[in-house]
Parts: sequence; structure tokens; C-alpha cells
Amino acid sequence: MYLKNIKINNFRNYDNFKLDFYKNINIIYGNNGQGKTNLLESIYLLGLTKSHRSYIDNNIIQNNKEYLKINGNICIDKFNTNLEIYINKNNKILKIDKKEIKKVSDYISKMHVILFTPDDLELIKGSPSERRKFLNLELSQLNKDYYLILNNYNKILKMRNNYLKKNNIDESYLDILTNYLIDKAILIYKLRKKFIDRLNENVKDIYKNLTDLDNFNLIYLPDIKIKKYENDEIKKTLLKEFKKQKNKEIKYQTTLIGPQRDEIEIYIDKENIKLYGSQGQQRMAILAIKLGELEIFKKYTNNYPILLLDDVFSELDRKKKNNLLKYINNDIQVIITTTDLVTISKKLLNNAKLIKIENGKIKKITEVK
Repeated sequence: MYLKNIKINNFRNYDNFKLDFYKNINIIYGNNGQGKTNLLESIYLLGLTKSHRSYIDNNIIQNNKEYLKINGNICIDKFNTNLEIYINKNNKILKIDKKEIKKVSDYISKMHVILFTPDDLELIKGSPSERRKFLNLELSQLNKDYYLILNNYNKILKMRNNYLKKNNIDESYLDILTNYLIDKAILIYKLRKKFIDRLNENVKDIYKNLTDLDNFNLIYLPDIKIKKYENDEIKKTLLKEFKKQKNKEIKYQTTLIGPQRDEIEIYIDKENIKLYGSQGQQRMAILAIKLGELEIFKKYTNNYPILLLDDVFSELDRKKKNNLLKYINNDIQVIITTTDLVTISKKLLNNAKLIKIENGKIKKITEVK
């Protein structure tokens, strides 16, 4: 899978922008504040329908403009597909091959994107909600059923929380809502656990290759103790917990159990990296996780995702840079941003398309040698 080209209108500092990409390595360079990260954000938005930098769509529309539009052609197994996202102050319209798509789950399953950015440190330093957001985004790309299940779960959760705020609670009706919630929660727990298990199959070796540090491990911590990830076992545990917490939930008027309270912890040599890891170790941990996802996507979708690396080389020493390059092969499209080409090896530069960006416009293009 690779992105052949992109057209951007009225997004951030891009008013009318077009760019063709090379199917392997692309390096976007230029000074700070010129739009390099915005370009990666536009690709991410095209694939996932959401920005990784803003929760509010209107904030990414260019000042004084009524709308933004991003259009891109992707190639999957020699077949071309056109994707388009249009956002104005009231609507978001998604199209595949010029046909409007109503279900987001059908759209985001088309173009897979893995993004590494300096802001990803929040994945470790931030609240558990940041780690749940990560799980939800990656699983929604891998499995469109997960997106639908999660949406249904959140709708039922909202209904249940609203009902818990009422003065007179009919416990029979509350139990009905609880059972609906449990049915969706079981699937979410199982899919999240499977994803973390798959990551652990890859990231331990990747982290060791990048850093020479061993015993890297991700631990999925659901909010309930699950001995076996089997439907009956999880349902039995949830029913028991909801029964135990019912009076407390009625008192506090909110749901106290469920995947919305899950956590992930990351360890090196049995030390929690959030508490004891250096910023460098944390950054490399996130990079290892993102690289580990590449093989999961390849295995379960038969295609590598598009890899976006925002300013990844600036803080790596030569050895780590060389170790990272081992994971960039000819089957993966990589789009890299940097302020200085000096930070990138000549070998990589010679095999890359170079695009200089200045104030939201293309200043210079150097094709692959």
C-alpha cells in the first residue's frame, strides 16, 4: 500500500497544494514552521478522518475559509483507490472513488497509517485515556468491526450513565442496559488483549535492536480481573462486578466498570517506563511500538501501512539511526520530516525523493537517484 499523490485545499497553511509521492522513501525538509508536520497531519486525516493534533475539526480549516478538502490516490496491490475528505463548519463528507461513504468504519479500513511524532510521548507520560485512544485508533484500522463495536458500546454507556442520573431508578431496566453493555465489553476486552499480545510478539526484539536493552513488555490491564479471555468467563466476572458496584453507581450516577477504564503499562526489566524510564527510553519505546505495528498490519491485512515519521532522526545517535533503517524496507512507504538533511544518512538520501517545503509550498523536489 502506498499513497501516490495528495491534493490539499484550505488546510492549515496549505491553500492549494499538490504533491506526488515516491512509493518508498519520501523526505520532507525545511525550516520549522513551514508546514512539514501539517503535511503529515493531512495524510493522517485523509486516512483516519481525524487529526492527531486537534479534537475540533473547525480548528484545522484555514483562517477565513469555509471548508477544507483533502484528496489522495492510494495504490493497493496494483489497484488504485481515490479517497476524499471534505470538512466545513457543519459537515464532514467522506468519499471513496467519488462515492459518498456514510459509515466511517468502511472508510478507515481502506488506507492504513502509522504515525510517529514527538507528541507521542503523551502515550507514555499522559493519562490512561491517551493509551486507550491509541488502542482504539489502531484496532479500528485493523478491524472495522472493532470500530462499530466501540461506537455501539459508547452509545449504550452514554444511555446507562444518563439513566443513572435519574431520581427514580428501575433496577430491571438498568440490568437490561448493563447486559447490553456487557455484550459489547466482552468483544472489546478480547480484541484489545489480542492486539497487545501481537505487539509483544514483535516489540521486544525491535526495542532490543534499537537500544540494546532487553525485556521490553507491554501489559494490558483491563479494569476487571480476567483469568481467561473467553466469553462466558468475562461475562460471569462482569455480572459479578456490576452487581457488587450497583449501589455505588447509583450513588455516584456513573458507570464504574468497563473498557473505558482500561490501562496499558510498559516495562523494561520489570521497571515501569512511565515512572523510571528516561525520556530517550520512552521515545524509543514508542518508536518500537509503532514499528511493531508494521508487521501486525502486514500479517493481518497483507499490506504494510504507510509509515509517517515526524522529526524522528534529530534526537537519535548514529547507531540508533542505523538500527532504525533496518526496519525501512522496499515494501513500506515512508514519509519522513526533518529540518536538516545532515541528520539523515547518505544511503537513505540517495534512495529517497526529497521535497523542500517553504511556507506551505513546494520549494524544491529532488527525485530518487
